[in-house]
Amino acid sequence: MDQDEGQPANTGRRRLLGAVALGTVIGASTGLAGGAALTAPGAPPARVTCDGSRRFAGKVVMITGATSGIGRAAAEAFAAEGARVAFCGRREELGAEVEHAIRRDGGDALYVRADVRNPAEIDDFVARAIEAYGGLDIALNNAGISFSKPLHETEPDEWDDLQDTNVRGVFLAMRAQIPRMLARGGQIIVTSSVNIVGARPGLGAYNASKRALAGLIQTAALEYADRGIRVNGICPGATDTEMIRRQAGFMDAPDAAWRTAVGLWARGNVHGLQRVAAPHEIAAAILAMASPEMTYLNGSMFFVDGGMTASL
Repeated sequence: MDQDEGQPANTGRRRLLGAVALGTVIGASTGLAGGAALTAPGAPPARVTCDGSRRFAGKVVMITGATSGIGRAAAEAFAAEGARVAFCGRREELGAEVEHAIRRDGGDALYVRADVRNPAEIDDFVARAIEAYGGLDIALNNAGISFSKPLHETEPDEWDDLQDTNVRGVFLAMRAQIPRMLARGGQIIVTSSVNIVGARPGLGAYNASKRALAGLIQTAALEYADRGIRVNGICPGATDTEMIRRQAGFMDAPDAAWRTAVGLWARGNVHGLQRVAAPHEIAAAILAMASPEMTYLNGSMFFVDGGMTASL
């Protein structure tokens, strides 16, 4: 899972609540039975090249949906490796917090309040980023939402809002970003999901949106390759973000209960590593995709899922 903002839901909550009960019974309230890790340890240090420079020094990076989760982790990672980072999100308090944290650590960041569903706000975000930093080299279109409901219980306005955010929002961002990249080239990375190759009950709207992104990514990759713009998608597996915690109904639950629930769920659903990802692990993959070494990557869907899809 990948997004910066989500919506509350009930489907799936009962399964996770059951996992909490089971975890309590087996005495795993702060971790997994058998000693498996919940997520990877803290974020790795910024990578420095052999000549002492940072990979993204002098580069301008633009990120949608970066006030939490994968987007925030990517913003912090790019800034730690020398990029100037412009990012947006709807939650102004969190946006200011992320900008301050990056600047406190010596990075360069600009937060702009923008809703990816609104063309004028996205155009303004891109324009302000260009004005502040003088160009655009890498765009990470990450913003999105999710909810869990059976299809027949999904209201049309819920469906439309999710598609407007997850698909139309990426289209609007690309539509604003590509003209700024045509002069000097660049890269666009779109956050999709392992749900482009598999599905889970209750996620019909989300599954549909993530599969739609594959067509958008691949078409853009073909249309702009000869103009120096490469377009790829990253497909994370389950990631420990606020979005999935909210979706599971655990925002008000103790952290220990959440760790137990998501850890037990991962043991049965992430058949390889048997844990969910930490946001910084997905961010590390995004930086690898965007790095100067990956010049032949175009039109690809890059899976970072701990082995989830290997078992399909």
